[in-house]
Amino acid sequence: MTRLLEFIVALVIVAVLGVVVGVAMPSTGHVEREMLISKDLRQVYDVFSNFRRFPDYTVLRSFDSKVQFELSGKAYGPGAKISWKASDPKVGDGALEIASIDPGFAQIADAGKGTIVWNLDNGWRGSDKKFTIKLERTGRSQKLVKVNWAYDVSYGFNLVNRFSNLYIHGDPDALIQFSLSNLQNLMASIPNIDYSKMVPSIVDQPAKPILFVSTTAPRTLDDVDTASDKAMGEIQAAAKKLGVNITSPRITFTTNWGDQNYTFDVAAEIDATTLKINGQDVELTAAQRPSLDPAEASTAGAPAAADNATPGSKDKLGRVIVDGNVKAVLAFGGKALKADWAGTGAGLPQTRQQLEAYAQTHGYKYDDVVFRAYDIQTKAPTNNHGTVEGYDEQKFEIYLPLQGDNLPDQTPEQEAGMKPPALEEAAPAGSSSAPAAAGTAAAPAEAASAPTLSK
Repeated sequence: MTRLLEFIVALVIVAVLGVVVGVAMPSTGHVEREMLISKDLRQVYDVFSNFRRFPDYTVLRSFDSKVQFELSGKAYGPGAKISWKASDPKVGDGALEIASIDPGFAQIADAGKGTIVWNLDNGWRGSDKKFTIKLERTGRSQKLVKVNWAYDVSYGFNLVNRFSNLYIHGDPDALIQFSLSNLQNLMASIPNIDYSKMVPSIVDQPAKPILFVSTTAPRTLDDVDTASDKAMGEIQAAAKKLGVNITSPRITFTTNWGDQNYTFDVAAEIDATTLKINGQDVELTAAQRPSLDPAEASTAGAPAAADNATPGSKDKLGRVIVDGNVKAVLAFGGKALKADWAGTGAGLPQTRQQLEAYAQTHGYKYDDVVFRAYDIQTKAPTNNHGTVEGYDEQKFEIYLPLQGDNLPDQTPEQEAGMKPPALEEAAPAGSSSAPAAAGTAAAPAEAASAPTLSK
């Protein structure tokens, strides 16, 4: 009996001590980690201000490869949500929602710092759980971004929850630390370019039939103009022979920015999707991904003569051989990210690279092999083959086709009602670096990858 009483007393003492320790422990928990990322501030800010890239850098996928993510709410900013379901009970189910962002995306570049708060709902103990991400431009040349990622939780008067603060350096700390490491790898894959002054929009582009000619020219304004004019002449002659009308300004698809030569396609829209070639009706279709057969892929982008193809047949990319160097295909179609540019063609590669970086930080998928970026020249030089000032007067629309489902209808800039600057206000690129007078874009389903022109 005495031993039993001693045991009960010991339990009471332990319980009292536990209560005393629990009461003495903090009612909140906090853990944070920090990392420097060599990237433009706006890019890092945008990745944290939407959840489309979260599955790509969160450590949750490393813990459970079968975890399933689902986006909901707004596409960007406060109200954006992501939830996950994991088969591994150690990971569990959960959800994040962006609670606040300060400042807005239009002010972050000038402010040089910002704070983003995510509300967290998962199986971790406590309430009012949240992640706070603080970003600040730093470094001697202000080219680095200091990312401070913190986790905060309230335990209230729940003593069991208070004891869980002893383990805050477990799952919460690990999620932050390893996700930051993954984020650094993700950011390294995005072109390091400042797009904060660009006002892009998402537009719906209908599929349209085009005629195009592949050509190459030395990378000078006059040489590219001469090659473009010759190609356009072939397109006009083919259109007349087919009995169709050209309905658009000149479009140029970039195949390759070489050190000395520029390889590209000159194109124009036509008003027919069915062409009568050699007495037969040929229906135009969209380009298809090149064959994986190396032997076939090697000739995928070759002109008709190399394929020994006859007019009316299709090349290995599904494009119709029309006449000589002229081919036809059903181009565009679907959503595209759009920006404007005024000035010489030197600014086009950089604008296209800005669109690609913007798409990556916002989680918009694109396929730069089959559905390459394209540019439409909406205003030609006043004097073709003329002065530098004439080339500075050019205007272009640049499009990056987007792929996949669940794409938003608008960019954050569109939602905010922002308008791109008038093309007359855009500063032209340096004339000495101008590679082309025509618009530039990648050919539909062109297999070759196009390196960009350095600024």
